[in-house]
Amino acid sequence: MKFSIVIPCYNEEKNIPLILERFSAVIKRGDIEIILVENGSKDNSKEIISSLLPRYPFAKMTIVNKNQGYGFGILSGLKDSKGDFLGWTHADMQTDPNDVIKACEIIEKQDNPKKCYVKGRRKGRPIFDSFFTAGMSAFESIYLQTLLYDINAQPNIFHREFYASWAKPPFDFSLDLYAFYMAKQMALSVKRFPVLFPERVHGQSSWNDGLSAKFKFIKRTLDYSQKLKKDLKNGIHSSSN
Repeated sequence: MKFSIVIPCYNEEKNIPLILERFSAVIKRGDIEIILVENGSKDNSKEIISSLLPRYPFAKMTIVNKNQGYGFGILSGLKDSKGDFLGWTHADMQTDPNDVIKACEIIEKQDNPKKCYVKGRRKGRPIFDSFFTAGMSAFESIYLQTLLYDINAQPNIFHREFYASWAKPPFDFSLDLYAFYMAKQMALSVKRFPVLFPERVHGQSSWNDGLSAKFKFIKRTLDYSQKLKKDLKNGIHSSSN
């Protein structure tokens, strides 16, 4: 297996059939596995994934019995992965599965794929969301003294050796920040490519459901940024999983 793509699913029962069908349409090779993480959903996501998996030989499921966060779901899927290259994207259909294939092809074409980190760059977003992202990107870049922008864009693709170097990755949405920042700290070649980011097809975001949620997200991100900077100062930045 060359590529393992993790998709955390939390209350995504209506989007799961769509994303599996879309992956089926764009996967034209046999060395990609899709790991759907049933991340402690309260709806019928687990049952739907189980019923659909026999139709899609490229997909498998990892089960998290109790939701411990977006990052925990992804990390659970990464532990079950078999690929040389790993990554993740979202289950809400706001990132086209074909973008995952593009990311895989981009990293394959690099002179040194092991030292490359491929990440989407969102286009076509509402003005307020773009403004919010720009503000967070500016703060993180200044505070962490590293150029970081559109931190939560999907997909993310990288080599297994990079994943093996992680120490104490966060269990929440800060995982996107952690991975991106660590890629910069380890001097990986970061390749960005444009991805469209339309509205969700079904359901509601588990975090982005209003201005209040955005402020909570900001606070969590700022708190984690302080912790990350402290850990780096104390030398807690790499280990073997």
